[in-house]
Amino acid sequence: MQIELIILFFLVAFLYSSAGFGGGSSYLAIMALFHLPMLSMRPAALLCNLIVVSGNLLIFWRQGYFHGRKAAPLVLAGLPLAFLGGYWRLSERAFFVLLGFSLIIAAVAMWVQGNAKNRQHTDKELPVVANAGLGGGLGLLAGLTGIGGGIFLSPVLHLLRWDSAKVIAATASLFIFVQSASGLAGQMAQSVVFDWSLILPLLLAVWLGGQIGVRWSMSTLPQTAVRNLTGVLVFYAGINILWHHL
Repeated sequence: MQIELIILFFLVAFLYSSAGFGGGSSYLAIMALFHLPMLSMRPAALLCNLIVVSGNLLIFWRQGYFHGRKAAPLVLAGLPLAFLGGYWRLSERAFFVLLGFSLIIAAVAMWVQGNAKNRQHTDKELPVVANAGLGGGLGLLAGLTGIGGGIFLSPVLHLLRWDSAKVIAATASLFIFVQSASGLAGQMAQSVVFDWSLILPLLLAVWLGGQIGVRWSMSTLPQTAVRNLTGVLVFYAGINILWHHL
């Protein structure tokens, strides 16, 4: 286990936790750049998502930012498809091609989210079909790749002016937690063997980073700059993966 990998996971968890994200896209980007095996990447990213957003969920719950009636259709629509994605046996090439494109789209989502956040929310509710499509599609992606889906869900909800930034962050945290758990269940049903010698040190790093990040005010940090720089890392990783697997 390289100490650089552990430090990077700690930093990602620290930075993402205050925004309601698990950091799955960045964990996958880092693991891809370190050339870790495919079978280790998905469970590691999903478990790290669970560890980081669990701290967010408790705080958002105590502060009253959960709107269950609005969030439930999005979250529940993704549950069966996240399980299917985790159960689905992908070839190594298919996994990395899907991951590469997903990371590029995630980077773009990071870059556009800052502008979307400045919009005044209108408490807009999505139609049932739109809820099912958005939640289901992102749930499937979560299971297939290990990206929790919040990095895509949050910018879409901001662009739709779905609710306030805090409510959207709480909804994204809940979505990531549920889809990551369902994707892991799918992998366990497929009898995927988890490489705990790799995963446990990373889980400890993200738990520590997430606990510090979610409790420490991030208002002193230039979050737009942090998000843009993280987007550059994720974008580069996506391009690098496609270069080697297309």
